[in-house]
Amino acid sequence: MGSTTAATGIAATFVWLGMILAISFLEAPLKFRAPGVTLAVGLSIGRLVFRALNIAEAALAVVVIAAMTAGYPRSALILSGIAVAALITQLIAVRPRLHRRTAAVLRGDTIQRSHAHLAYVALELVKAPALLAAGVLLLAG
Repeated sequence: MGSTTAATGIAATFVWLGMILAISFLEAPLKFRAPGVTLAVGLSIGRLVFRALNIAEAALAVVVIAAMTAGYPRSALILSGIAVAALITQLIAVRPRLHRRTAAVLRGDTIQRSHAHLAYVALELVKAPALLAAGVLLLAG
């Protein structure tokens, strides 16, 4: 694998990991603890932030996939594939449910608790270690 392609793949992997850690595990839970942030405001902010995060993640996934074609080690390829699959699952199966639920809450509807947030977090808990391990394997050569 060429050094530029390898460096690009490594960088994209760790940037993607950093974004997940910063947004999903820091920003998302902390925003609801800020003084004056209502549920509606928090959900509105979250909707914007996670839309932007998912777009950035998709772009980084494309970079990682493109770098894979240059000869990633097989184990790093599998781990990166797991992260991409988790992202696709979030985008196709979980985000639409979260979007509908958020829209209902913002309209003032009374709705049942949802497991969609737990599914999203569970998939983040799949992506983060997969990306970390893939990045470490790539750095090890």
